[in-house]
Amino acid sequence: MADSYEVFELGDVALQCGITLRGAKLAYKTYGELSAARDNAILMPTFFGARHTDVEPMLAPGRALDPARYFIVVPNLLGNGLSSSPSNTPSPFDRAAFPEITVYDNVVCQHRLVTEHLGIERLKLVVGYSMGAQQAFQWGALYPDGVSAIAPICGTARTSPHNYLFLDGVKAALTADSAFEGGWYESPPVKGLRAVSRVYAGWYLSQDFFREQEYRKLGLASLEDVVRFTEGYFRERDANDLLAMLWTWQHADISANDRFRGDFEAALGAIHSRAIVMPSTTDLYFRVRDNELEAAHMPHAELRPISTIWGHLAVLNPADNRFIDEALNELLSD
Repeated sequence: MADSYEVFELGDVALQCGITLRGAKLAYKTYGELSAARDNAILMPTFFGARHTDVEPMLAPGRALDPARYFIVVPNLLGNGLSSSPSNTPSPFDRAAFPEITVYDNVVCQHRLVTEHLGIERLKLVVGYSMGAQQAFQWGALYPDGVSAIAPICGTARTSPHNYLFLDGVKAALTADSAFEGGWYESPPVKGLRAVSRVYAGWYLSQDFFREQEYRKLGLASLEDVVRFTEGYFRERDANDLLAMLWTWQHADISANDRFRGDFEAALGAIHSRAIVMPSTTDLYFRVRDNELEAAHMPHAELRPISTIWGHLAVLNPADNRFIDEALNELLSD
C-alpha cells in the first residue's frame, strides 16, 4: 500500500484547552470501497507515534479488517506529524507552542471527517490499539448512536496514575537532552530520542517475553537489538510531536468534557455499542484490572483478555492476532 493520504481541512478548531487551532488539518487514508448502503465503514485511529502506514498490517486479505469487505478509515492522531502537529503547524503554534490536544479533541474532529466529509452516519466498528483504544472508548461514549461496536485493544478509557508516571519518565528522558532547548531546537535532540528508546524498550514488552527470548521471532538477536529496533521507530519522529501525543495519552479520560463533567462511570455507561475489550495479560501500561473495572460499567461489554507474554506488543504476535481477529469477526458479524 502506497504511503499516500488525504487531508480533511478542519478550519479553525476550538480546543478543550481554550485555544483555537487555526487552519487545522486531519490527515487520513481510506482502504476498500464504501458500500452503496454506506453500512460497511470501520474506523481505526492511530496510536502513539504511529501513522496510518503503521496500522496497515492489520488491514490485510484474510484478516478480520479486510479492505475487500469493508471501507476502513484510518485518521492520523493530531500531533503525529501528518495531521496538525508541532512539526508542521505555522507560527504562533509551531514547535513548543503547539496547544494541548485531548482525546476528546481528536474524536470530535474524526466525527466531522466521518459525517461531514465522508457522509457516513453510522460506523460498523471503531477499533483501536493502545492510544487508538482510548479513542475507541471516547467514540463509544460520545457517539453511541453512530457506532455499532467498539473494540479497544491494549488500552483504557482513562490513563491510570501509574501509566501517567511512566510517561513522565519518557518525557524526562527526552527533555533532559540539552539539545532539546525547551522545544525550540533546530536539530533533533538525538541523545534524548535515544534515551526514550531505551526507557520504552523495557516497558512495552513483558519480563516473560525477554526471559523466553521471544524477540528472536522478530529477527532480533539480543536485548540491545530490541533497543535499536525501538530507536529506529523513535528516531524517525519529531521530538515535539512525540511530546504532544504523550500529553494526549497522559490526560486521556472519556469523562473529561462538558458532556460528562468528570463522571467516569456515567461516561462508561453511555457506551451502548457492543464492546469486546481486549487487554494483554502482560501489558505493563494498560492493565487488565483497569479494563475490568471499566467494562463493569459498560452495558454491552465483554472483557476478553489476550493471554500472551508479548506485553503491550501483542498485535505483533501472529497467535495473538488470530485471537484478536476472532473477536473482531464476531463484532462485525452482528
